[in-house]
Order: sequence, then structure tokens, then C-alpha cells
Amino acid sequence: MNDLTDLTVRQARDALRRGEISSRELTTAFLERIDRLQPQLHPFLTLTPDLALQQAGAADQQLAAARRGETDLPPLLGVPLAVKDVLAVADVRCTCGSRILENFVPPYTATSVTHLLDAGMVVVGKTNTDEFAMGSSTENSAYGPSRNPWDPGCVPGGSSGGSAVAVASRMAPVALGTDTGGSVRQPASFCGVTGIKPTYGRVSRYGLVAYGSSLDTVGVLARTAEDVALLFQQMAGCDPLDATSMDLPVPAISLDGASSLKGLRIGVPQEYFIQGIQPEVEQMVRQAIQTMQSMGAEVLPVSLPHTEYALPVYYLIAPAEASANLARYDGIRFGLRKEADNLLEIFNRSRGAGFGPEVKRRIMLGTYALSAGYYDAYYGQAQKVRTLIKRDFEEAFQGVDVVAAPVAPSTAFRFGEHTDDPLAMYLEDVFTLPANLAGVPGLAFPVGFDQRGLPVGIQLMGPHFREELLFRVAHAYQQVTDWHLRRPELA
Repeated sequence: MNDLTDLTVRQARDALRRGEISSRELTTAFLERIDRLQPQLHPFLTLTPDLALQQAGAADQQLAAARRGETDLPPLLGVPLAVKDVLAVADVRCTCGSRILENFVPPYTATSVTHLLDAGMVVVGKTNTDEFAMGSSTENSAYGPSRNPWDPGCVPGGSSGGSAVAVASRMAPVALGTDTGGSVRQPASFCGVTGIKPTYGRVSRYGLVAYGSSLDTVGVLARTAEDVALLFQQMAGCDPLDATSMDLPVPAISLDGASSLKGLRIGVPQEYFIQGIQPEVEQMVRQAIQTMQSMGAEVLPVSLPHTEYALPVYYLIAPAEASANLARYDGIRFGLRKEADNLLEIFNRSRGAGFGPEVKRRIMLGTYALSAGYYDAYYGQAQKVRTLIKRDFEEAFQGVDVVAAPVAPSTAFRFGEHTDDPLAMYLEDVFTLPANLAGVPGLAFPVGFDQRGLPVGIQLMGPHFREELLFRVAHAYQQVTDWHLRRPELA
């Protein structure tokens, strides 16, 4: 094999089982590539080479025993994994991209990560993120931004930007991300990889440091829909440690032979093709929909009339929940502590030094929306409109199987382009927010490139708990196209 870092999860797993490579060889290849490219692209905040090689050695022992017929193999044994730095891994630093948690080392592991460790995966490190997952570019990371491997002068998206960069640049075959308002799908689109935002409640949130508790989901970024499905299958399911996880069976996902889309009804919402969208984005998305139509799908117009309200609704609900969730970082219970003469001054100094500007902005927005006299006018109204957005999707799915739309209004923008204009930054999420507010699953994958050579992504959204349908459609599309196989040229 020429370059082990070019293997997909499925290819790596199969090569390991056939004995063509060892997990230690595979893991070492990725660690060496990380060592070369980390200074240039900065996708990782913490590297775990000793842990990874220890886990790889244990995987090789299991693989050898299986070849002697002594044991059954975990489904993803020996395959490397990167984890977004808002998910806890026991005894590994978890910063959430914030100075306030700079030295936090959790004694527990997130349930989603535990499931993947039980499946035999090897953790190579924790990836960069906007602080507390609040952002669309990783520019809000207290430890510096990650860079888009297709153009290091452009952002990789956010908040799971580090995970998207790690996968796109072949520093990891797969990575975990989180999606509260588009934070898996938008960086997947900007970096030319595939990413899933599951149905809310499908994957446990235990061990995920909370941002917006009614919106947060744990997702996966990889190069192919098949790889994303392999990890999703292991992560999904009910967890007694998370009261919001749904006690529903997770169907087996089989994508073998999924090459025809005959009988599939794809809805195209007019509200997602708005004035100001980059022409190449609209062109590539519509071409992808035409390709799916040529594969047998029926394309129908649908309307999601309350889409225009998703942005203000999200930026009332998410900051309100963040305001409550981040109150615990006060210099007393959790996080950075700055000494002072009295309790109030400890709070002020610790939070003032520990939180960055965007987190402070959202805490203030949320606190205001929840304050006496404003709760009903802002937060209460936002929850009512959220119900209308959810109802839009329910009505649309009575007539179509999936909804197809752009992921973002543009391809990756340049560093600093939106730094002084928070509203412009928030508008980057205008097409991804509705799925979070409605709780429906969304899958993003590449469908082309613009004139600057930057990836363009499409998103498919489906009914609650129908992730396997999204995987099947994307996998079929990826059988007849090669956008997901392109790799950036890196020195």
C-alpha cells in the first residue's frame, strides 16, 4: 500500500482484518502526517501519541488472536480517530477551545467516545474548536484558528473546524464533531468532507460540554458517507446517563448495492435559494440534485415558510441556554480562578480572563433574553416560532423523503472577513440552523468546487431518526461522482 493515510475507514478496517497492515503501522503513519502538517494547519489542540500507540498495540494483539480463531473482532478495531475538544476523554486535557478550561483533565469519557473505544478505535488527539463551540470559523478558539487545507488563507468553518481539517488533510481518517447550529455540516462543506448531524436524542450527549442543551448533537466527519455511517452505527442508541437520549432501536445500516435512487422523492425548498447566495454554490447544488434525478429520484418543490425566522430564533434560544450552562465557570466550581478580595470580584476576574469576546457576547445576549420583563417577549416567543419551524419539516416530509439544500451561502471565506461583523458571521449558519431547531438529521457532503478551488457542499435533511436514508442517498451519489475523493495539495 502506498500511502496509508489515504485509506478510508472501511478500507483501513478491511486491510487490518486481512493482515495486510498493522494498527501500529497505520497509527504511526497518521501521527507522522500530523507531525508534518500540524504547524501549517493547526487542527489539533492536544495530541495523544502514547495513548494511540498503546491502543494500537492492544488492537494488533486482538487482530492476531482473531486470525488464530481465538476471539471475535470489535467492528472498528485498530482504526485511528480524532475527537473534538468539547468531548471528554478520560485523563486527556479538554479545553473546549477556551482559556477558562485550559488545565481541565476529565476523569470520565463521553458516551459517544466510549462506544467507539469499545469498537476498538485508536484516539490520536483532540481537535480545535471555536470556544465552547460558539462560532463558524474556529477564529474564536483561544489557541488560534485551524486553516483550510484547500487554501490556508481561508477558514475551515466551525465550530468543528479542527475535525474537518484533520479529515480533509488526511491527518485522521475520521473525527468526531458536534453540531448545535451547523457546526458539523458547515465545516464539512468548507473542507470537502462528509458530516452527519444526527437527530436530536439519537446519540448520547453525556460527556459533551454543553453549549445549547436543547440543540447540541454529537456527529461524525469522514471522507465518505459509508465511513460516517460505520461510526454512527456504533454511537447511536439510548444512554441512561443522558435523559434526552431516545429509547428507540437503531436499525442496521447496509449500504451495499445502494446505487439507484428510484422511488426516492427529493424536496427542494425555495427558501434556501435566496438572494445573495454565491452563484457557484447554487449551481453546484442544483447540478447534484439533477444527478440524483438522473439516478431515479423524483424532484419536487417544497416550502419551509418559517425558515427566515430560524436565525433570530436560534440566536435567542442558544445564547439563553449558553448563559445558563456557562454560569458554572465562575472561578469557584469549575475552570480558571483569579484570586480577589471578595466573591463577586473572583467571579468577575475569573470569567473576564477566561472567556473570549464571542462567548461573552452570547452570555450577555442570553442573560438579557432570560431576564425579568423580557423572557416572554424574546425567549418565550422564540420557542413558539421554533415549534412552527419543526412543523414546517413535518409537513414537508409528508410529501417527500428528504430535503436537499445548500449548506452555506458561500464557500470558505478568508480569515478576518467577518471578524468585525458578528451578524455577517451568524448569517453563515442561515441554512443549517433550521435542522437543529427542528431536531431533524442532516448530512453534508461535497458536490463540486468553485473557481478558487474551494469545496461546495450540499445537505440532505430527513425525518426524525431516518439517518440511514440520508446515508443511502449520499452513498449512491458518491458511487457515481468523485468529489469526495479529491484531496488538497499540501507541501
